[in-house]
Amino acid sequence: MNMQTKASFKKEILAYIRTKKFLIISLVIIGLALLSPLFIAGMGALMDAMSDIYDELGMDVSTMTGMLSTSASLGVTASVSDMTGTAIIVVLLMLNSAAGGEQKKRSVIIPQSSGLKSFSYIFPKFIIYPVSVFICAVIGMFASWGVSVLVFDYNDVTFTGVFLAGIISGVCLMLYVCFHLTLGTATGKAGMSSAVCISAAIILSNIFALIDVNYMYNPFALNVLGASAVNTGRFTGAVVTDIAVTLLFAFALMAISYFIALFAQNARKIDNTGNEIDL
Repeated sequence: MNMQTKASFKKEILAYIRTKKFLIISLVIIGLALLSPLFIAGMGALMDAMSDIYDELGMDVSTMTGMLSTSASLGVTASVSDMTGTAIIVVLLMLNSAAGGEQKKRSVIIPQSSGLKSFSYIFPKFIIYPVSVFICAVIGMFASWGVSVLVFDYNDVTFTGVFLAGIISGVCLMLYVCFHLTLGTATGKAGMSSAVCISAAIILSNIFALIDVNYMYNPFALNVLGASAVNTGRFTGAVVTDIAVTLLFAFALMAISYFIALFAQNARKIDNTGNEIDL
């Protein structure tokens, strides 16, 4: 690794940490994972406390109340949904400055005359930000499992299921972060990029959740695949292979995104005149 790339890694890490964006993203991902099972269990407890009112209205909610308080898989599945849905919105918005925002505000200087290569500028972004959200997702999933075991009556989730769900959720976050980095750095319009990627994440996740879709081999249905992994008791070799192939497709899209961003960065000339700073 040359000195330019090392310096770019240091710059991205320091900006990520000192602006508190890494802390905020970590708290959001792990916090949602912790709150999701608590919210589900709280709904069950509230409905149980209001059972007399429901009886007066002629509504029998005992079955639903039992469902909301029995299975730990319900809480972990809710965490998958929140991490691959709500968390994506926050993550993409927090990464606006890294995804082209710094170009618009001229806070980073990329003068070709000084010899700074596009590779040294782009490559650290596609390592630091996707890997960080992936780690947070895996940690969050195990945290969700721990809370679910405590608040629900029956633990029907296996270690393998939680681990796979964490990996799948993390890869889902990585995929949209890479899309954001590509579109943002290629156009220099971080706001537009985050809006497009957030819209795509919401629309695609809702579509694949509502329709009867074969989520295997579909990197845009990772949220459905993650929820399925939680509710699967035992994993056969064939199922694990299918999941691995699906994740490979997702990583292939990330690699393509990186090369598109690198090509676009080499093709465009960035105007670094001005004194505005945006971190």
